[in-house]
Amino acid sequence: MTNNRWQHWEHIYQTKSPEEVSWTQTEPRISLEMIRRAALPKDAPIVDIGGGDSRLVDFLLKEDYNNVSVLDISRAALERARARLGEAASKVQWIHGDVLEWTPTQQYALWHDRAAFHFLRDPDEQNKYLNLLSQSVAGQAIIGTFSVNGPIKCSGLEIQQYNAQTMSALFEQHGFEKLECLNDTHTTPFGTTQEFVFCRFRKKS
Repeated sequence: MTNNRWQHWEHIYQTKSPEEVSWTQTEPRISLEMIRRAALPKDAPIVDIGGGDSRLVDFLLKEDYNNVSVLDISRAALERARARLGEAASKVQWIHGDVLEWTPTQQYALWHDRAAFHFLRDPDEQNKYLNLLSQSVAGQAIIGTFSVNGPIKCSGLEIQQYNAQTMSALFEQHGFEKLECLNDTHTTPFGTTQEFVFCRFRKKS
């Protein structure tokens, strides 16, 4: 695991509450709507990449999905999510690791990422991520990133902005076809707004 990346995110989650970070969502509405449209069986394997202490897993469990994994580089973030879920945390597979160094042990029907991909600005890292995605997904992927109208930094780190066209072109090069892309305005806990683009892709047969 890249030490600088691990140290950065571990420090964030050890020192800031959910109300003190911009990405916190009370309800991950766009992600949930896209997951519902994916029409997966309730036992379909789903992984949330960079899920941290996101509440997406809470909602998936409430909707009776029973094969959910959450991967994050920060152990503190995962521990926070597990504590919030209480006994229900035992229904989730928690994976501590850097997605770029992760070796999945199964294929996923759905790969969700609202947190990690736009931090990968180096083309080699982008390709490594996309190759892993292509190898690990037998179904669909939902990717949310800052849009071209969104921030250029998050948590002190520069990010890569996308729009529907640039994201679709990149993912199509790695064996995915676009099903839909939506723009979304996220309201942060501080009352500011951030522009995102979410795209849902399907692995080409």
